[in-house]
Amino acid sequence: MYHYDPKTALEELNEEAVLPNPVRVRDMMLRAHLDADHSLEYNRLFVEYQKGFGELQELGRQLLEGLAGPRKR
Repeated sequence: MYHYDPKTALEELNEEAVLPNPVRVRDMMLRAHLDADHSLEYNRLFVEYQKGFGELQELGRQLLEGLAGPRKR
C-alpha cells in the first residue's frame, strides 16, 4: 500500500493512474526529513498538487453524479 511509501505511490501512479490523497503526500513529505531548501520547494509543489487534486475531485464528482443520475432517452 502506498500510504507512506513514495516509491510505491509512484509505481501505482505509473501502473494504475492513481493519485495519492494529499494527506498521504503530506505524510510522505514529513517523513522525508527534507532540508530547508527542498522543504520549501516541495511545499510549493504540494500546494499546487493539493489544488489540482481538489479541482479534479470536484470534476470527477460532477461527472459521476451525472452518470449515476436518471438517464434520459
